[in-house]
Amino acid sequence: MTRPICPAILVVISILIILVSGCVTPPTGTMTSPTSAGHSATGTSTPVPTTLPVYVTEVTPYIKSSPDNQTLASANSLYTTPTPLPEDLSCLIYLNTQYYSYNTTAVTFDLKNPPMYIAYSVKPFNITVNKVYTSKYGDTAGKTQTITFSDYAPYSWFDITVRDKKTGEIYLQDGFGKARGYGIYTDATLKPILTSNDLQIEMRGNNITATTGIWVKPLGNFDDPKNKTFAECKYWVRPQNTLKIATATTTPTWTPENQIRQ
Repeated sequence: MTRPICPAILVVISILIILVSGCVTPPTGTMTSPTSAGHSATGTSTPVPTTLPVYVTEVTPYIKSSPDNQTLASANSLYTTPTPLPEDLSCLIYLNTQYYSYNTTAVTFDLKNPPMYIAYSVKPFNITVNKVYTSKYGDTAGKTQTITFSDYAPYSWFDITVRDKKTGEIYLQDGFGKARGYGIYTDATLKPILTSNDLQIEMRGNNITATTGIWVKPLGNFDDPKNKTFAECKYWVRPQNTLKIATATTTPTWTPENQIRQ
């Protein structure tokens, strides 16, 4: 047999339930859903900072001296450009421009302190060449075609010979012209003369205008170099001492003033 619940107890329980419900405040405003980092609840992107705070100080890396580092420094020093020495200054002692037609111009110089540098610039004459050939390709296959172009005249050449004035021994012979086996460098510096001797420099050519310049060091080649007047002086920088250095190669062109002189 169950006993009826006391009305007083029921009243107390009802009061407790009301008090507990009153402590929970319902949320206000719009409900939001969990979002990923960098995005708001509405889906709008939040800018990410591009500049980060700097918490370190940049310094020079520590370099520990070692045989390997010293070797590397020595190797790198081989490729640095040395400071020119005053005694290596070369000056122009001869400059000549003339037209050559199987004629020769010769000068002498007693080279006591090598090297001697010789540079030239030529203006060869051109000819028009007509080359006939048979085409092997395309719509013109099997047909005879003619190509017309201009080229340096084969008999337009210039050479420079450096020899011992007494014995005639040749130290250097070079210049311009395919017919002479020199190539087509219209501006070039010949390999330097490294022999101390009384030299004879000969310039000759045909159907060509050439300018020749000779350079030597005033120091050691003249008794009082400071009192000499030179048109131009400079330091010659060359990667080697065995080859001709070309400074320009012009393309043959056909112009009325380049008519061949017979």
